[in-house]
Amino acid sequence: MFELFEMLFIGFIVGLTGALVPGPMLFVTIDGTMKKGWTAGPEVFLGHAIIETAVLVLILLGMNSLVGEREMSFISVAGGIVLIIFGIMTIKGAKVSAEELHGQDKVSSNSLIAGIVTSASNPYFWLWWLAAGSALVLESMKLGMLAVVFFIVGHWLADLGWFTAVSLSFSRGRGMFSPKTYRHILVSCGIFLILFGSWFAIG
Repeated sequence: MFELFEMLFIGFIVGLTGALVPGPMLFVTIDGTMKKGWTAGPEVFLGHAIIETAVLVLILLGMNSLVGEREMSFISVAGGIVLIIFGIMTIKGAKVSAEELHGQDKVSSNSLIAGIVTSASNPYFWLWWLAAGSALVLESMKLGMLAVVFFIVGHWLADLGWFTAVSLSFSRGRGMFSPKTYRHILVSCGIFLILFGSWFAIG
């Protein structure tokens, strides 16, 4: 039983160190929170968890050994392009979103899809899971499937806790932002996604 809780702890720490690093998920969480409130954080996490579940299944089936340098290059270019498109859409929608906020209307935003897209299109996500992540999962497999479950639950608790905290923090200050400030925040998120995507696409 001690080994299971050890895997839970390892999963939590590993998940937290990854979540705390600024990346596309952080900025779509801020973007979603500014548009619809604190529920954006849990929704982004849920989209992220859906992709991670699929990756976990592939690792357990041994698919991580089939991904080579050529496949990772393709993931980097394709993922970079998707992030650039996502960033452009965020910038284009910033003005409309700011005007609707000023009119006291809720702005619809699908944070679940945002979580899926930013996870699936982030090459670092795939690189981490196919290298370090797969090693940790396969190591926990030596203790049985229950250990794998404890590891991934710990990992998810870190992600859910962090992104919920971010969305709660931004939602509290949401009403204090002027339309201009609100627009600048969304544009900044879009610019970051474009730069992040460009770095992967041309790297």
